[in-house]
Amino acid sequence: MTHRRTFRIAAVIVALVVCAGAVIAFRGVGRWLVSEDALGSADAIVVLSGAMPARAEEAARIFHMGYAREAWITRPESPASDMAGMGVQYTDESDYSREVLIHLGVPEADVRVLPGTIMDTEQEVEELSSEMRREGKTSVIIVTSPQHTRRVRALWRELVGENPRAIVRAAPEDPFDADHWWRDTHDALAVMREVLGLLNVWAGLPVRPHSS
Repeated sequence: MTHRRTFRIAAVIVALVVCAGAVIAFRGVGRWLVSEDALGSADAIVVLSGAMPARAEEAARIFHMGYAREAWITRPESPASDMAGMGVQYTDESDYSREVLIHLGVPEADVRVLPGTIMDTEQEVEELSSEMRREGKTSVIIVTSPQHTRRVRALWRELVGENPRAIVRAAPEDPFDADHWWRDTHDALAVMREVLGLLNVWAGLPVRPHSS
């Protein structure tokens, strides 16, 4: 066997190994994005905006398990003022999450919507941590979608650090299919968004939230 032929065989083997590794990584990225913390006692449970009603449902379940005595909800930016100008009533997403929590037995007095409006997860983390510091809270349980957990944890470490402390949990009723994410358009877009978001965090957040 000539050296050239040996080199070609070795190159083919390496290429096959690289391709196999790429396929495994591609298929596994959905599962990799899911990164939860162990449950523990906290000052409040927070429902991040989006994925209704799964996130609020999980927050209610954790509340009834006794891990926290308050349930907070973030308020996404909405077209409410523009709609009101046209005489059209608009119900904010945070209002629905609040109703879900109350419907599932969380006392109304223990549910609150955070005052600031947010456009993305980065602003959500900043709003939440600022509110915690204003009220002297030291720990929080954050409920979000499974594929969103790793980025939430990365953003919290980047923007907040270890104090106050965040416990990030996934809503199990969220329909995200971590093992077959490429089969569904919604899941595929979610994975791409999360991967790009993580790259932004690791790069030091050069892409900032839109400010109106």
